[in-house]
Amino acid sequence: MAALDRKGTFKVEYLQEIEKKVQQKWDQEKIFEMEAPSDGKTHEKFMCTFPYPYMNGRLHLGHTFSLSKCEFASRYHRLKGKMVLFPFGFHCTGMPIKACADKLKREMSVYGYPPVFPDEEEVSIQEEGDIVPKDKSKGKKSKAVAKTGTAKFQWQIMRSLGIPEDEIKEFANESYWLEYFPPLAVADLKRMGIHVDWRRKFITTDANPFYDSFIRWQFNHLKDRKKIMYGKRYTIFSPLDKQPCMDHDRSSGEGAGPQEYTLIKMEVLEPYPSILESFKGKKVSFVAATLRPETMYGQTNCWIHPDIKYIVFETVKDGIFISTKRAARNMAYQDFTERDGEFKILQEVVGQNLLGVALKSPFTCYPKIYALPMLTIKEDKGTGIVTSVPSDSPDDYAALVDLQKKPAFREKYGITEEMIMPFKPVPILEIPEFGNLSAVYVYDKLKIQSQNDREKLTQAKEMVYLKGFYDGVLLVGEYKGSKIQDVKKNLQNKLIQEKSAVVYYEPEKTIISRSGDECVVALCNQWYLDYGNEEWKSQAEKALAAMDTYHDEVRKNFQATLKWLHEYACSRTYGLGTKLPWDTQWVIESLSDSTIYNAYYTIAHFLQGDTFRGNKENALKIKPEEMTSEVWDYIFFKDAPFPKKTKIAKASLDLMKRSFQFWYPVDLRVSGKDLIQNHLTFYIYNHCAIWPNEQDKWPKGIRANGHLMLNSAKMSKSEGNFLTLTESIEKFSADGMRLTLADAGDSVEDANFVESTADAAILRLYTFIEWVKEIVATKATLRTGKQNFHDKVFVSEMNTKVAQTDDNYNRMLFKEALKTGFFELQAARDKYRELCSEAGMHAELVTRYIETQAKLMSPICPHVAEHVWELLGNKRSILHERWPVAGDVDEVAVKASNYLMDAAHSFRIYLKNHCAVKKPKKGETPKPERKPNKATIWVAKEYPKWQHIILTTLKQLNGPAGLPDNKTISSKLGEVAELKKYMKRVMPFVQATRENVERVGAEALSVGLPFDEAAILVDNKQYLLSTLDLESIEVKYTDSEDTPEKTREDCAPGQPHISFSVEAGVTVNLINPTPQSGLFSVSINLVNGDTIEKVKSKIVKEVKTIKDANCLKLWRYKDPILGPRKIPVPGDHETKCLVLDNATVLKVDVATNKVELLNNGKNIDIGTQIVYTYEK
Repeated sequence: MAALDRKGTFKVEYLQEIEKKVQQKWDQEKIFEMEAPSDGKTHEKFMCTFPYPYMNGRLHLGHTFSLSKCEFASRYHRLKGKMVLFPFGFHCTGMPIKACADKLKREMSVYGYPPVFPDEEEVSIQEEGDIVPKDKSKGKKSKAVAKTGTAKFQWQIMRSLGIPEDEIKEFANESYWLEYFPPLAVADLKRMGIHVDWRRKFITTDANPFYDSFIRWQFNHLKDRKKIMYGKRYTIFSPLDKQPCMDHDRSSGEGAGPQEYTLIKMEVLEPYPSILESFKGKKVSFVAATLRPETMYGQTNCWIHPDIKYIVFETVKDGIFISTKRAARNMAYQDFTERDGEFKILQEVVGQNLLGVALKSPFTCYPKIYALPMLTIKEDKGTGIVTSVPSDSPDDYAALVDLQKKPAFREKYGITEEMIMPFKPVPILEIPEFGNLSAVYVYDKLKIQSQNDREKLTQAKEMVYLKGFYDGVLLVGEYKGSKIQDVKKNLQNKLIQEKSAVVYYEPEKTIISRSGDECVVALCNQWYLDYGNEEWKSQAEKALAAMDTYHDEVRKNFQATLKWLHEYACSRTYGLGTKLPWDTQWVIESLSDSTIYNAYYTIAHFLQGDTFRGNKENALKIKPEEMTSEVWDYIFFKDAPFPKKTKIAKASLDLMKRSFQFWYPVDLRVSGKDLIQNHLTFYIYNHCAIWPNEQDKWPKGIRANGHLMLNSAKMSKSEGNFLTLTESIEKFSADGMRLTLADAGDSVEDANFVESTADAAILRLYTFIEWVKEIVATKATLRTGKQNFHDKVFVSEMNTKVAQTDDNYNRMLFKEALKTGFFELQAARDKYRELCSEAGMHAELVTRYIETQAKLMSPICPHVAEHVWELLGNKRSILHERWPVAGDVDEVAVKASNYLMDAAHSFRIYLKNHCAVKKPKKGETPKPERKPNKATIWVAKEYPKWQHIILTTLKQLNGPAGLPDNKTISSKLGEVAELKKYMKRVMPFVQATRENVERVGAEALSVGLPFDEAAILVDNKQYLLSTLDLESIEVKYTDSEDTPEKTREDCAPGQPHISFSVEAGVTVNLINPTPQSGLFSVSINLVNGDTIEKVKSKIVKEVKTIKDANCLKLWRYKDPILGPRKIPVPGDHETKCLVLDNATVLKVDVATNKVELLNNGKNIDIGTQIVYTYEK
């Protein structure tokens, strides 16, 4: 969906001007600066944080979407009377900045300055993952995706960020990034109007000595508490960077970890084929990586791709292996070869030359199997050699059948009949629904024709693999009768003990480091956090159980992460950050120095000196070197003793301690769902580790959201579908953007920012402000005094919306809060305005509405709310106000009002159908229906007897689980004799009632209304006359003698019927004699019985410039025949005419086209022309 073209930008600029003024006011008042109270009183607090963004570019709309949840929550909780802290920092730890700076250096050294790059085609990598259970709360894309558009070189990337050519060279120095991007981020966020105490801002890494000291303190405690270990662990590793490659160090593959495989050794049988003859006397094995070692009992052959190039290399313990070069590269980093990271290629061989080789494979019932061709093997996964289990793998069975059925195919690759024809699928697993040959079953069921039916084969795999793992029962071997998921690990261990297999790891999917290197899995000596420690894990599970995750999906994803998470490398040798205190050759990686920094926020403003780096003197005059471990302990641990050797004043340390104790724990942390599997889980673990005995410091809530799409498509620079934060504010204003972010979505599914919605938001906000200005200017003309029915309904509707919006904000359902607290509240105002069109709105209520609307919208659109608050004459900021109190709701009055609106809506539909041109008979001309001017509304005092019986029966059948199914209801109603003649209408009525029950609850089964239906219609007759454009309405009950039979049958309580008619009349011309008044002649239809007062109301309806009927005078000519014919002279109507009294009743005779009035027992003809004057 392309961005919409705009006709103008006036309204956006109007809002932006308001935003500037409001932000200046907030800055001057320092309204977001919050301190822990020292008055000894109890204060409610709310601390909310967002993972500090990485400073290698400008903030974009995706960042803004997540942090907007914090922003809305902070402002809401402030309105609820809490002291609110929303701090913000900036992350610079890790490889990306350093890697980008080094890349720039290399580019300038190779391509000159300014660089001249060669033209090269871009390479696209497609990945095909394993079939695994899908989890909606897991992210689908990495943070690095699509940020740089089509740029390939770092210089081009910097240019795409809007950095001038002559400044790009400065970024070759990594420290320049730390100076450049954080101030831009602050400026962008301030333009958004974010509720942040900016005194607490900081950057990470040892460039900030205070934060550096804090992280060293944290890690010393983790080590002392045996949470950090040292040893060899499988980890994602970049051979180019020569160090582990964590999530934040990757340009693709974020979230992927090491995947464990069982490497099956299939020994080549002698005599060796000529291609392998040089290895005679040595043990040579084809090696296949499998995720399903339990299926090895069913092997019938192995698969080789004829065109893939394989290599032969020697291992330290297991003889000679044959695999792809890529797999050998992984194995070389896992102690398979003599020297780490190195493998010697003994021979290269194309797959074609390995076909037909005889092999001995573990567990299979066949003593000899053969290497056969498969054309769908991919080189970028596994070893390029695949075990074949046709009983339970649809791919394997399809390929085996192809070879057995197609002699030409066999002949092409030199496959003889003895290599293929004797081998049949072996039953090894019993799977419910699929039997003991599941692959054969689904192959036949889906009517798969060959191994080229990729879509059907993918479907077949999804059907078989997951069900096989969870429900499959082993039919062979020592674990016969056991469920696969219970013995999978035992079977792997058995293969390893028998030296038939080894453990092998490779990345779950292709992972590219920021330096452009394809990563491997390596066994590395490293410092790692022992997240697999059972005691620590149980603490984390306890913390999670007590935490609010807002969505069940999020909790499930946390639980799954806690199950699989074990060791995690916390250090590296390259990049920016804090050095490990006890081993300074290592730098703490970016996901490990960002776990408890929320605690640092509580005291950051005392140390940072209002700088990012903490490089200026702070108010407490504390120096970084004075922040010893004992000092940090005293601040952050409740019972820690005062440090003996510190030079820092006790009052200063007590100030920081009090600040931490007041603000902690974090009440809410908001993040994208992709961080659940790493950062957010580490966040829980580390809080448990640092405060094991102070559970009141553990996190209280985590809110994870989906990614943000733009106009229903993934955000992508290369496709032109991308917006930075600053671009969004320029285009839509801050509040226009914020409203659209709130409207984008609240679930863990991907949300959608729609530009047309943003444009509509701008218009709606602008219109609201202009309406408020109009109300303020005309307030004196509004009604005052006693409240009427519509006033009371409006008060109740406001109270309802206040309560609903309160609940929605509290549950962080901001789309719903926007719906109830803005859209629906404005709809209630519009309805009130419409119903009060005659009498006018009540001044006090309109003011209350504006105040309520401003408060309810202020978390989402704070600038407009603040501006409107000022328009009402308030001097103090709306931020000092409290959430409005929701008073009582008159449910009956609200239902009566809703009934009136629903009835009016149905009447308008009836009227439209009544006036529609009827289809003429053949040969006839269509005749338009005359517009009616009269209506009769029929109201039922009770339901027709047959409907009454049904409702009573349904009420009896309605239980805690709701109504039973229609079959049960139909059977029950079929027994009632009184319903026999209505059977065709019974079930449609039941279904309509069921839908009403789902909509409004059990009250839909009531046989009466809680209000007087006829009275509501009579009291609001003027509104109905206006909305239906009628002259008269009569309200009658259906028990009247003249009620049509069909109306009596169809009409029910709450479902009035209306019939329209045309009452014939005489057209009278009314002229205005006042020169230059702007009032012209108008024709009015008069009917018998009209009063002069009613005639005046008809004039008001026709002449829009006349607002007040009380200022109208009607004059009749003394001589109704000659009077109108004389040449008029201004003012002579007073001598030629007589004023007509409001109470005068007119007698209209349509047959003679005569209008008369009754005076002293006489009928006086007034003619068909009347004079009207308007005297304001």
